[in-house]
Amino acid sequence: MPVQIGAKTHNFTDPTGLLSDCHRRVEMFLGTLQAVAQVIDHPPTEETSRALESALRYFQQAAPKHTADEEESLFPRLRQIHNPESESAFSKLEQLEQDHRWAAPLHANVERLGTQYLSTGNLSRSQVEQFRQDVAHLAEMYKQHISVEESVVFPLAARILSREEKMAMAEEMAGRRKVKLVPSDLKSL
Repeated sequence: MPVQIGAKTHNFTDPTGLLSDCHRRVEMFLGTLQAVAQVIDHPPTEETSRALESALRYFQQAAPKHTADEEESLFPRLRQIHNPESESAFSKLEQLEQDHRWAAPLHANVERLGTQYLSTGNLSRSQVEQFRQDVAHLAEMYKQHISVEESVVFPLAARILSREEKMAMAEEMAGRRKVKLVPSDLKSL
């Protein structure tokens, strides 16, 4: 069953492709937060409110599944494979996990301030600046984070994970999304 995560569609036969698709969505919703940050010192328009609600919902509901896909399904499997190529990526995995932990309080703050802005129609000057700074920090971190995953980690995983490991990843990813896989979903793994 195809799952559309961003503009390009991969299905569960390509778990790292799905993760990459999710990055496109992260980039899209970060762009939305950056656009909101430019106007957050003014009362929200209906369009701004809808866009901010969508971005906040994405980072609250869907993004944690992506993090779990990486930290619970992908990274542990890569760490179990002992060859020079995978071992050189271990330090990158640690940094990527640190990025996730570092981003969590920023996301919480953006959500808190964004929700307040949606409910009251304004933020104090210091809150506006905090929202803008947090969004800018998230955007910069994700730019580096996504670059490492897509240039090093995902290609490595695609090459060295076995069919069985990819199938197990696909099943775990589908389970997080409450999607039932059918045998044809896993045939081409």
